[in-house]
Amino acid sequence: MKIMLLRIGLRHNWQQQFRDTCLLWNHVGKTSSQTSIGQRIICRSVRSSARHRNAIQTKFQPIEATGGEPVPLGNVAKAFLFTGAFSFGSFFGASILEYENTRNMMLEKARQAKLSWFPRKTQEGTLQKLKNDLKRHWDQLTPSEKIFVPICAVNVLVFLAWRVPAWRELMLNYFCSNPASRAVCWPMFLSTFSHYSGLHLFANMYVLHSFCNPAIISLGKEQFLGLYLSAGVVASFASILYKSVTAQAGLSLGASGAIMAILAYVCAQYPDTQLSILFLPMLTFSAGAAIKVIMGVDFAGCILGWKFFDHAAHLGGALFGLFWAFYGIDIWQKRLPFVTKYHDWRKTKQ
Repeated sequence: MKIMLLRIGLRHNWQQQFRDTCLLWNHVGKTSSQTSIGQRIICRSVRSSARHRNAIQTKFQPIEATGGEPVPLGNVAKAFLFTGAFSFGSFFGASILEYENTRNMMLEKARQAKLSWFPRKTQEGTLQKLKNDLKRHWDQLTPSEKIFVPICAVNVLVFLAWRVPAWRELMLNYFCSNPASRAVCWPMFLSTFSHYSGLHLFANMYVLHSFCNPAIISLGKEQFLGLYLSAGVVASFASILYKSVTAQAGLSLGASGAIMAILAYVCAQYPDTQLSILFLPMLTFSAGAAIKVIMGVDFAGCILGWKFFDHAAHLGGALFGLFWAFYGIDIWQKRLPFVTKYHDWRKTKQ
């Protein structure tokens, strides 16, 4: 099994020209993972026309820089509690989803076996035909594609939302993780679906697609989903903890903390799998060596204070993926008492 490994790093300086006016945005710069962002806009007006100034101010409001702020300890405590509660809820929800999917599959097979004895009506309305076509296309997808497609779709929608000027304040408040902000908890989760750069989005989705299939073969769809969602929040907490220790608050966004957990899990489960780099297929290396090098670079980035990536989020996601690779199967088995109670509760509602 040969999987293409892509790890692209970019620092975005978003530049847009409106006639004679140049705006340099320096507030988003995180790529194949969560990256600290300085929120600052530099406006340089070439002509002092009031018409140009008003048009720009209407579309883009300046943002004050927030980097370098101390992180309140109360926010760190809230982030820790949210991480634990969200991770438990993710795996519990994944267990219930697994139960419901299995139940629906058995009921559908029983219904099909019963209806096979009777002729079926062929008359279909336009709406019903459309629903049937969509269902047929969905059923043709592989299990990994049924997980990847919705995740990718959500990331694309959030990416497009960044392009709506009226939503920019909302996106900064809730789709960027900022440990010094009032809203600390839910941005830890929402920021894992947030990408400002198109190349950032492409790189993360490419890596997720590459490692999604082997991970789902090993974990199953539901456990994979629980791991992915939990890992994103764990990576955000690792970033917040690092920023609190170094007293360097700042914005972070991106799915790569969660993707690093999937990558680390696959590399731990299949260490002898040969990987290669996109556009350099002649260079191959084992998955075990790859995860060691990647984690080593992120560890060095944390120690040396590199700010090009959010190395703490990378490292936190990778460590969580390794933890699940070695201990996840035992933890996942502990869901059975909860599923049994849910089954009993469901019977009382029928």
